[in-house]
Amino acid sequence: MTLDPRRSYAPETEDRKRRGDSMTGKTLTRMDLSEAVFREVGLSRNESAQLVESVLAHLSDALASGDSVKISSFGTFNVREKAARVGRNPKTGQEVPIHPRRVLTFRPSHLMKERVAQGNRSET
Repeated sequence: MTLDPRRSYAPETEDRKRRGDSMTGKTLTRMDLSEAVFREVGLSRNESAQLVESVLAHLSDALASGDSVKISSFGTFNVREKAARVGRNPKTGQEVPIHPRRVLTFRPSHLMKERVAQGNRSET
């Protein structure tokens, strides 16, 4: 099965409607993803949840090992190494060492950027 990047797979649940989540306040959860898989693919709810967990585990494992994850028509997740540097406490001006660390970055695809921009235009 191929998921259409132009289609929203987040189910509109009664709970969301009751909470009054607006377009900007809505959060897509694991449960929402597994429910979408359940509806679109026809797997059982349990199998759908396991599939979503498996995909997220593969993504997490790849990123934790330093690999990039590219999802066509969505974007690319990268792990970046940041070097040690000296920062300042904005209140006191005191210099504070910032240790080297790894950070996760996301770069959306052009299709995702266009889709988000179109969503912004349709709301106004």
